[in-house]
Amino acid sequence: LTLEKTSSQHNNKMGKGGRSESAVRASNDGNVWKSPYNPLAKDAPKLPTKGEIKAVIPAKCFIRSPLVSVAYTLRDIAMVVTLAYATNSVLSTDVPTTPLDCVVWVVGWSSYAFWMGAVITGLWVIAHECGHGAFSPSQTFNDIVGFLLHQALLVPYFAWQYSHAKHHRRTNHLTDGESHVPPTREDNGLGENLERNTFYAAWHEAMGDGAFAAFQIFTHLVIGWPIYLSGFASTGRLDSKGKPLNGRIADHFRPESPMFPEKLRFKVMLSTLTTIASLGGLVWASFEFGALPVALWYVGPYLFCNMWLVLYTWLQHTDPSVPHYGEGEWTWVKGALSTIDRNYYIFDFFHHRIGSTHVVHHLFHELPWYNAWEATVAVKAFLEPKGLYNYDPTPFPIAMWKIAKTCHYVDGTDGIQYFKSLEDVPLSKKNKVA
Repeated sequence: LTLEKTSSQHNNKMGKGGRSESAVRASNDGNVWKSPYNPLAKDAPKLPTKGEIKAVIPAKCFIRSPLVSVAYTLRDIAMVVTLAYATNSVLSTDVPTTPLDCVVWVVGWSSYAFWMGAVITGLWVIAHECGHGAFSPSQTFNDIVGFLLHQALLVPYFAWQYSHAKHHRRTNHLTDGESHVPPTREDNGLGENLERNTFYAAWHEAMGDGAFAAFQIFTHLVIGWPIYLSGFASTGRLDSKGKPLNGRIADHFRPESPMFPEKLRFKVMLSTLTTIASLGGLVWASFEFGALPVALWYVGPYLFCNMWLVLYTWLQHTDPSVPHYGEGEWTWVKGALSTIDRNYYIFDFFHHRIGSTHVVHHLFHELPWYNAWEATVAVKAFLEPKGLYNYDPTPFPIAMWKIAKTCHYVDGTDGIQYFKSLEDVPLSKKNKVA
């Protein structure tokens, strides 16, 4: 059986822009969640307007209280101080000499890094809410608080505020979206007839299904955030003027980056200079107190914080059954309703339910996080009977593994597209013979 024939059958099964074999298998498996909304179905429900959805949410949910917002911020800061004090009381940054003490030391500092990362992610979320204007009615106050919190976590506040606002404006848009924009078949190194030519397509074949999924998780959760900020992955395809990037790097640090309009250049420069100053402070601390203490106290939690924020963005918008739209098909409501709510268990407490109320957050980003659950209950009651509410009860680690195995590329940037999996692509001839 030739590669060309197998590829033809593969395309015929899925159809251009249709659901992949992985998505079809999932839809036939009652144990695997799939989105209830399929815009390609003949009986697809009519989408409500933003105003119709907003009308079902109690008006009090939109009230932004600076006192409540500050109280949550102080709560998170208190948890940071308490955890740091407790850790300092029982752990030393000096490397122990006996094997048993080394085990206790590694476990202790690893636990600190994980839980401190979870706690500071809550502050990260609050800074993110500041960027949306949900912290208080004063955007000046919002920007001051958000700037201080995000810059302390090496986030270029104003630059990311702009790119994240675009992510909300153009959610699941295949060309003008921002953050976790699906790569195309060509981007992944697949040929016209699904030949595995280069890049991920060839890597996947060499690594195997499981190893490649693990690689996907590593690249997303460990190095994905700095790569995204640097403009090397997951950005949109258009610049701030709506023109194709054509190889230009849309990073978050240069004031002249094609990502930003000229009017934002001063704010981008301010964010970049402050980020450099924060890095400089860490370098100074490394010389003053040692590189190991800085790594233990700051770098470890910082990496876990990055893991959480990438995990949320990845899982809240990605599934083989969730559509992405080209220019002719996309609407704001379609994009917002492509968001997925998930249960993050105890981490909902630390992270202000950003993952379990994400549908409402994308519909009304100005709604404060402490009212998002009440709003979610109302929106769910309105959308779910229409088959328009996405809630995946799958435990999030299992959902992450599924997405890492099934969501690799889309056919193109036109029409309605679904993620497809490299696991469904035929192996090359030489490996078939082998």
